[in-house]
This record gives sequence, C-alpha cells and structure tokens, in this order.
Amino acid sequence: VRCLLSDGQAFKAKVLGSDKDTDVALLKLERPADAKPLPFAQLGISTNLVEGDFVMAMGAPFGLSRSVSIGIISCTQRYLPGSSEYSSWLQTDASINPGNSGGALVNLRGELVGINNMILSGSGGNIGIGFAIPVNMARSIMDQLIRFGSVKRGQLGVTISPVTPDIAEALGIASGGGALVTQVVKDSPAARAGIRAGDVVTGLNGRKVKSASELRNAIGLLRVGEKVEVTFLRDGESRKVTAEIADPANTQTAGTTSDDDKNLPEGSQHRGFEGALLEDSPGTGSGVMVRAVSQGSPAANAGLRVNDVIIAANGNRIGNRADLSAAWRAAAARGGNTLVLQVRRSGELTIVLLR
Repeated sequence: VRCLLSDGQAFKAKVLGSDKDTDVALLKLERPADAKPLPFAQLGISTNLVEGDFVMAMGAPFGLSRSVSIGIISCTQRYLPGSSEYSSWLQTDASINPGNSGGALVNLRGELVGINNMILSGSGGNIGIGFAIPVNMARSIMDQLIRFGSVKRGQLGVTISPVTPDIAEALGIASGGGALVTQVVKDSPAARAGIRAGDVVTGLNGRKVKSASELRNAIGLLRVGEKVEVTFLRDGESRKVTAEIADPANTQTAGTTSDDDKNLPEGSQHRGFEGALLEDSPGTGSGVMVRAVSQGSPAANAGLRVNDVIIAANGNRIGNRADLSAAWRAAAARGGNTLVLQVRRSGELTIVLLR
C-alpha cells in the first residue's frame, strides 16, 4: 500500500488489520526514523453530534484533490438495509461523491467526527444523502486492531425486539426506546447476570439505548471478555446488572407445530391465537399450555409452539385461560391490540408478541 499526503509526500504503508463489517482498516506509515512528525487530526466524539450540526466533508471527488464541502448532520444513527448489523451511519447532506470515500468528516472545530463512506444515489452523483462511519466506531475498531490485530466481537446472549408504541402500551411503560428481550440463551452472559425474557434494556454502560439496533450494534463492537453494565426495566422498576461479554461460539441459541386444531381458544378473541389449541396447564394456577398449533396459522406465525406454557401477558401473571382472557379484555379496553406473552419453553423463558 502506498499513501500520498496532501503536501506531495509519499510513503509505503503496512496494513495492520481491517474489519469488513464496518469497512475500517488500520495502516502504519513506514517512515525514516529521522523524519519530521506529521500533523494529525484531533478525534472528536461522534455521539455528541445532533441533527442540524454543521460538518465539512473532505476528499478528492472525481479526482479533484483537497476539496471541501459543507452541510449538516441529517441523522446520527442510520441503519441501512443490506449493510452490516454492526454499522450505524452518520447521514449528512454535505456533498460526498466518488473520491470522497475515506476522507474526513469534521465539525466546525476541525475535529474528526466521521469517515466518508458512501452515498445514496440513482445517478452515481451526490443528491444530498451521504453516509460516514462515526469516529467513535472507527476508534473502537482501531483500538482492537492495535491491541489484538483483529476484531473479535462478543455476544450478550439475548434475542431482542424493538419497543414499538403498541408494545410499550401493552407493557405499561413510556415509549422512549429501548430493546425488548424476547429470549435469553442458557448459560449466556445475560443469563448469568440475571437478565430475563420480558426485560426492556434501556441503557448500556451509562448511555441510553434508543433502539434494538443500537443495542445490537453497541454489543457487537465490544471485545470478548469486556464487562458491561446493563440497565433494564422489569415490572416497571429500573435495575442494573454487570455482564461479561462472551465468545459467540459459546453463546449458541437453542417445538414443533401440529395440524390438530384450528379453533379460536375459549375466552380469547385476539386473532393472534387463531390456530392454537389452549388448555390450562396441569397444576392449579400454573399457566396456559399450547396443546396444538396449526401450520401457517396466525398463532404459528406469531411464534407459538406446541407445549409452550403462557405464564404472563402484558406483565400480568397468567394462571389459567380465564386470566388470559382477562388480560386481553383489559388491553382491548385501553384500545390496545398487542399481547406480550411470557412463555416457558423447554425450561427457558421467551417472549411471543401477538399483534
């Protein structure tokens, strides 16, 4: 690799490592021992950016070296279909064109806040929708490449879902973002820390979690062995635990459906139960068991499985079908159309959403 600087100097460079998921690579310039120190950019804090902040994009669009354009931050966390699950982009309307990629996106103090990466365009030219890699993400990748020579992402061991307004209403919580834990992998860091299905993660290491995608991205950028403080809501109360991020190889996720019955369960009129046959679980007040699920039915599509035991709905304990019916009537009376079911499946807890 050969690097050409803006003052005309050229140096060979060694690639110390790269990360395909975030499109970041780390280079080390090979320079004489007596060479003068090179100027460098101060790194800013991309998480301090807000929509409307002014930024400048630098690069060589269409080969026009040392070009600068100015614009604003249009979005601070843009998740794009088809891109890596670990990529959260800065969106800007500062002109980014072919040749800008890899160039600096700086704030008005000259601090690096992003690395220009790509544009959304039907013609190949700028239409005011460009994307940059946040500098905080790039710095995290850089630190791992310097220390370890590679990026080894860890996992918390949870399956998560967005907290939509209807889910927030069903759970009786403020619709202020977060991520609903729908399943916890057995013996995972989350399980050992005490996180359960039905918890709503609201913070990570003291920072607010705004969405499920943000949580997935933040966890994916942590190194195996790192400890993380997780804040979550359970039964309306805020709790905190510390979990140690594990190797994905050690946090693998672990029902069948039947054509026996297509009747709507007695006492419930939520269409999400269509195709399921329910009965009170053996043992007084021990929940409602799914005895059969028709393939392709709303119940099957929602994720209900044979032998699931429903033990809670919208945060209310379910002892029998009458309790389940009451939970649905209460939700309907409030104008809701969602049931958040807590289900015991093969000894583990999981969440099934009926909309």
